Amino acid sequence: MNGLIKKKSFAITLVLIMAFSMLLAACGSKKDNNEASPSASASASTPASTESASPSASPSASAASGGALADALAGKFKGTKVTMFGPFVDVDQVKFEAAIKDFEDKTGIDIAYEGSKEFEATISVRVNGGNAPDIADFPQPGLLANIAKTGKVIDVNSFLDKATMEKKYNKSWLDMATMDGANGKIMAGVWARSSVKSLVWYNKKQFDAAGYTIPKTWDELLKLTDQIAKDGDPAWAIGIESGAATGWPATDWIEDIMLRTTTPENYDKWVKGELPFTDPIVKNAVQKMSDIWFKDGAVYGGRKSIVTTAFGDAPKVLFDNPPKAWLHRQAGFITSFFPEGLKAGEDYDWFPLPSIDPQYGTPALVSGDIYAMFNDRPEVRAVMEFFTTGESIKTWVQSGGVIAPMNDADPSWYSTDVERRMAQFVKDATAIRFDGSDLMPGAVGAGTFWKGMTDYVSGTVNLDKAMEEIQAGWKK
Repeated sequence: MNGLIKKKSFAITLVLIMAFSMLLAACGSKKDNNEASPSASASASTPASTESASPSASPSASAASGGALADALAGKFKGTKVTMFGPFVDVDQVKFEAAIKDFEDKTGIDIAYEGSKEFEATISVRVNGGNAPDIADFPQPGLLANIAKTGKVIDVNSFLDKATMEKKYNKSWLDMATMDGANGKIMAGVWARSSVKSLVWYNKKQFDAAGYTIPKTWDELLKLTDQIAKDGDPAWAIGIESGAATGWPATDWIEDIMLRTTTPENYDKWVKGELPFTDPIVKNAVQKMSDIWFKDGAVYGGRKSIVTTAFGDAPKVLFDNPPKAWLHRQAGFITSFFPEGLKAGEDYDWFPLPSIDPQYGTPALVSGDIYAMFNDRPEVRAVMEFFTTGESIKTWVQSGGVIAPMNDADPSWYSTDVERRMAQFVKDATAIRFDGSDLMPGAVGAGTFWKGMTDYVSGTVNLDKAMEEIQAGWKK
């Protein structure tokens, strides 16, 4: 967090919890996000080989490596406790505790989880005060990166070798978990749940009935936008209002476009502040977004409505009869805001935000949670190793709303083909990177970036002024 401004992962989580509460009261159902993102959070490149898995796979599948997990499953750590601190509360905490219950029953290890809505403001205080939990869940890798530099984070590679980790995760996930320690690079944590952001949602029944086809390139997307306008409707439903976090949906668009118009290395430099917002590469990405957002007849309500339309309300017009708009780019969690009673794959579906420059392919922008270790004991190592298995998130995947980044997660766990394809999209993506604003310092990512994009979209400032305004956040 930065002052009174929360990271967007928390802004979204709070909104989703309210949505879940209403859903439960109405019919006893649910769904959720991170980016996380907003995130959560949310944060990666060429797919690596995958491990085979079956629906009956269990943590013992990882025991072949002969590590601490094998000892745990043999009962060697029965009666021990591993403390864990993170942002999971309410619905998320219930899902997390359900996902670890089988492991606790089999090993006798008590994973004592403590959730807090003030996690980000608290974790640094606890670590610096010598009261760090054994494991902490970071929905913003940028915060973990800052703590890793102090030397207080245990290097995962000290007990799980590189070859083992390369089997468990695609290279991009490992790249994103590699951070600066006190004495060089370390594997600062392991990835748990994730959410895919690079998705364009549409009303499948109406889309198919109108004879529209899924665009595979940016030019095709622009042509589809024009065709829908010629047929009498705006193509896009867009809203960036989110209370104190207003503007974050615009940052997601820029991040996605950056990945499609420059190298992953430049993206990494950008989120570290080494490639300024005033650079032509970044301005180009904003202009690409503007080509859609500011085009006459392209957005429902026009440019002036984007800043005042709540992000969760924006996609609802896709499902009016007839639709008032046809396309909406947002992370997988957005289905929680769709009207009740819609069926995934029948009433709605998604396609990836298309490639812009062929040399960069179709990357995946993600948010998610990375678990870091602060106390090195055998039972803590065992729990961390467990968290590298798909089994550690199996029941959560089955309940919907998240994607497992581990290679051994079985596709049959996903409750719908819509989510199953999300997982495959991430696995096949030419590059994967974490939500950029969640990697930037709070003064930028949850400060000037949100505000600068809001000012730009509202027309208060021009492109050059907006980029200068955002870049100024790096000096705070």
